Amino acid sequence: MNSPHLAAPRFNWQGVWALYRFEMHRFRRTLWTGLAVPVITTSLYFIVFGSAIGSRMTEVSGIPYGSFIVPGLMMLSLFQESTFNGAFGIHMPRFTGTIYELLSAPMSAFETVLGYVGAAATKAMLVAAIILVTANLFVDVQVEHPVIMLAYLVLVACTFSLFGFVLGIWAKGFEQLQVIPLLIVTPLTFLGGAFYSLDMLPEPWRTVTLFNPIAYLINGFRWTFFGQADVSPLASLAVTAAFFAICLGTVWWIFRTGYRLKN
Repeated sequence: MNSPHLAAPRFNWQGVWALYRFEMHRFRRTLWTGLAVPVITTSLYFIVFGSAIGSRMTEVSGIPYGSFIVPGLMMLSLFQESTFNGAFGIHMPRFTGTIYELLSAPMSAFETVLGYVGAAATKAMLVAAIILVTANLFVDVQVEHPVIMLAYLVLVACTFSLFGFVLGIWAKGFEQLQVIPLLIVTPLTFLGGAFYSLDMLPEPWRTVTLFNPIAYLINGFRWTFFGQADVSPLASLAVTAAFFAICLGTVWWIFRTGYRLKN
């Protein structure tokens, strides 16, 4: 009979589920606001971009302009929601001091991150789904590769939720939580082809844009809709996977060193 001391530790599903439900309950408290904001924002984007730009530029690479911007709108929202929810979820325990109870709980670092990141990614994907439904009220959106689209959506949501988790550990206050999303992520999204094709840019700006990693994420997602994009879908997947690995490695380092977790 094997010694009980040699038995592998059991995965704490109850702890992960409890943490996940707690984070989702916070989302349900502001459910109507969380649903209304993406609907209103998406409608405004279609009114402004569809009327002002769409009337002058009816198609982009053979795709109706209204349909063309849908993946960009979804990615813009997904980046913002994933980052904010991932950051706010872990920052609140640090702010209130309950982080010590979490660290002393019978949960591994992986289980803790799984609960927080899973909830943040779920909330972000729900908002992205609402944007897709709202967009169909204005234009006809067909998804050419729905399974790949869903898988890519999950990967990007988890990646930016991990990024937000790192941001929530790094930030010393609520003001710092807004710095990187507002001053870096959002501008890179607008400059990464969310509302236009990279082929429309003259040189050297097109080449410069290719150094923007967000451009690969947007174009990879756009390929799942229309089967075409400005960059190779394999390159988009490679960049996304690399960013995911960097965020995952950073989270591992944070728990290994206790960086700003125990201060």
